[in-house]
Amino acid sequence: MSDMQRFKRVLIANRGEIALRIQRACRQLGLETVAVYSEADADSRHVHEADVALCIGPAAASKSYLDMEGLLLAAKVTEAGAIHPGYGFLSENADFADAVEAAGLTFVGPTGASIRMMGDKITAKRAMRDAGVPCVPGSDGPLPSSAEEVRAIALEVGFPVIVKASGGGGGRGMRVVHSVDELDDAVALTAKEAQQAFGNPTLYLEKYMQKPRHVEIQVLCDTHGTALWLGARDCSLQRRHQKVLEEAPAPGIPPETIAEIGERCVQACRQIGYRGAGTFEFLYEDGIFAFIEMNTRVQVEHPITEETTGIDIVAQQLRVAQGETLDLRQEDILMQGHAIECRLNAEDAATFMPSPGTVTRWDLPGGPGIRVDTHVVSNYTVQPYYDSLIGKIISYGATREQAIARMRVALAEMRVEGISTNIALHQDLLADPQFQEGGVDIHYLERWLAERSPS
Repeated sequence: MSDMQRFKRVLIANRGEIALRIQRACRQLGLETVAVYSEADADSRHVHEADVALCIGPAAASKSYLDMEGLLLAAKVTEAGAIHPGYGFLSENADFADAVEAAGLTFVGPTGASIRMMGDKITAKRAMRDAGVPCVPGSDGPLPSSAEEVRAIALEVGFPVIVKASGGGGGRGMRVVHSVDELDDAVALTAKEAQQAFGNPTLYLEKYMQKPRHVEIQVLCDTHGTALWLGARDCSLQRRHQKVLEEAPAPGIPPETIAEIGERCVQACRQIGYRGAGTFEFLYEDGIFAFIEMNTRVQVEHPITEETTGIDIVAQQLRVAQGETLDLRQEDILMQGHAIECRLNAEDAATFMPSPGTVTRWDLPGGPGIRVDTHVVSNYTVQPYYDSLIGKIISYGATREQAIARMRVALAEMRVEGISTNIALHQDLLADPQFQEGGVDIHYLERWLAERSPS
């Protein structure tokens, strides 16, 4: 792909803070930007900051941000040479990546083939096994149609197991099974769910790890054979499989263990011809890493890796898409200090119900080591049609303790009125002794919330 055409103008097929983040990277590289927006987002910051802005449909995402034909037409009309999908929406849609390239444009991300391979959890695991990346023990391929054979696989793996949809994601299409008696029903229900949600009833089965951590490795690859890993992130604080707070590096894991797994990840990237930014997600328990999936896009939590490595991941995505060689070597990448990201959501801190509405006050924190990625300003209206993420506060410190202390000050400085937010939840989490110790598992937050809720 070294003959990739260079482009001068990028259409950003997204909204909110990630659209602004991509615009900043484009401007630094001297690239013009095209903002697309739904009718509901007409007054958004990314619209005002763009060189060209185009309305692509009504509020519903299915008729605007998810409208492939509309986006391609917008790129043609505005003479954009590339499309950056951000995260969410069409960012991991292989058909969209293919359509962008077929239209003679550059997709700022991996090829459709790579997205397809990694989007199917079964082929992804097979590719990782072939590359020597450790995987969670489980079925070698799709579950057979025979209930007897499925039982035999589950007994060999050992209960508890988790039945998962091959095309699943976002915590949907999965079921934990504790005994052989529950298995048949769980498989039937998950297959039905998978067919409805993803149009694909194919399932696979894995060992259900009891108290694992969620640890991920960020990678960056060009089209000339350079593949780099940028340290590890711990994203174990999750509610209903949605991340709430992330940190880098993952506390308490020896750097040599991370380096070994990082090398295996980049080896896998070279084997599959991966390009751009990507993230390998692992469950980590008792010193053992087990691959679960790869995200073929920039992630919400990329800033903590940027803070600890000094590398602008979004700018590097754009440079790779231009066909440039990464001017970095693995030995040049130093993971220094510690960073924490708190996701700010427009939601009730107790019930987690979305809280759309007009923001009447929006005072941001500042000071050393504080970064805020947000599209919100005072009098901005949070729409009910999209994800409730309204911003991210990122703190950086020389040590984990300093990063926590700076985050606590930042959260105390933040003032939001007119809508409810989860700031109080983050404040309580940072004060939690087990969080302060580091290394909580992926079920910790839900247990913690259950203990706090009035019965």
